[in-house]
Amino acid sequence: MGTFQIEGGHSLKGEIHPQGAKNEALQILCCVLLTPEEVIIENIPDIVDVNKLIGILGNLGVKIQKLGKGKYAFRADDINLKYLESELFKKEGSSLRGSIMIVGPLLARFGKGYIPRPGGDKIGRRRLDTHFEGFIKLGAKFRYNKEERFYGVEAPNGLKGTYMLLDQASVTGTANIVMAAVLAKGKTTVYNAACEPYLQQLCKMLNAMGAKISGIGSNLLVIEGVDYLGGCKHRVLPDMIEIGSWIGLAAMTQSELTIKDVSWNDLGIIPDTFRKLGIKVKKKGDDIYIPKQKEYEIQSDMDGSIITIADAPWPGFTPDLLSIVLVVCTQAKGSVLIHQKMFESRLFFVDKLIDMGAKIILCDPHRATVIGHNFKSALKPTTMVSPDIRAGISLLIAALSANGTSIIHNIEQIDRGYENIDERLRAIGAKITRLD
Repeated sequence: MGTFQIEGGHSLKGEIHPQGAKNEALQILCCVLLTPEEVIIENIPDIVDVNKLIGILGNLGVKIQKLGKGKYAFRADDINLKYLESELFKKEGSSLRGSIMIVGPLLARFGKGYIPRPGGDKIGRRRLDTHFEGFIKLGAKFRYNKEERFYGVEAPNGLKGTYMLLDQASVTGTANIVMAAVLAKGKTTVYNAACEPYLQQLCKMLNAMGAKISGIGSNLLVIEGVDYLGGCKHRVLPDMIEIGSWIGLAAMTQSELTIKDVSWNDLGIIPDTFRKLGIKVKKKGDDIYIPKQKEYEIQSDMDGSIITIADAPWPGFTPDLLSIVLVVCTQAKGSVLIHQKMFESRLFFVDKLIDMGAKIILCDPHRATVIGHNFKSALKPTTMVSPDIRAGISLLIAALSANGTSIIHNIEQIDRGYENIDERLRAIGAKITRLD
């Protein structure tokens, strides 16, 4: 189990480049299974979860060539479907939640797809019903082995387009269904579809491969099935979650940072949400500039009430940044209610912040009230364990703001989502050491 040793309380300064988006990469990597032709993808982040998925694709028989930093060529012209029934796949697939998205492409192109119950963050129950209900509506037959916790879908006669209203706007569920529908016979209409920028990127990539998808960016997608998809080139967007993390880091450490090439048009309400906390988020071309601030004051609602920051499907505020916002509020001037609607265990990491001296009231599994210190009282260093990716980076930001030396164990969780984070932080002045 890896460990970070952090000497906090130091102001940082410089430029930082966001990595490619983890959540987009996991989707578009699965796209390569839809064609026997070469697909070239740029700006793929070098992180544990993405590398695991690339490994699974390799074991499936996909030919993979690394062309440079973050740039790969994939060719799925000789797929080994027997790997799906192997013990190795059961082990590898169950360790990565993103592996669920290989099922749609395999079902569309080969008529069958299997997946062990996937793992991922321990942030509460994350149902897969939306994925498989969508496949069933497209004509697939579903089976689940309870003893082995193994899912399977088969459509030996192919898939047929249909109308479906999703029970929830699941991002991965929408992605999986869209990838299955592009090769189905006829028209598929998906209502209550997710419309995150990463899902938009997936649809644009599929269209570049020859798919016919309309309604991109809305919650109503129409997919005209085609017989064949070809190769393409695609570039992954910068990671909006990492961009939000760096905004929070700058505020908590009272630092001056420039976040480069952020793709402003794809950030939605993220900049304005941090501005509500009193953080100066300035647009400079396609960069974000965060000036050094001695304090930042949380806004109130128009009637003077304490504001609530809550997650919601896009274009609402992404749930992956609520942990960052919560940490940032511990040193803000004012109070805020954090409402995490989507995952019932994601706020449980606040006990570690309370140990550091933060004033947080955990109302229930979904809501926490934060009373900011306004830097009148610094957080105290401590030893802690990272429970998941987003809580892990939040605790790391807290440790970098605390006066003294903190220890964070289980940093493999952070490595799952953040590329070479210790090296990149040291480049802007952070005192952080990786202990193996």
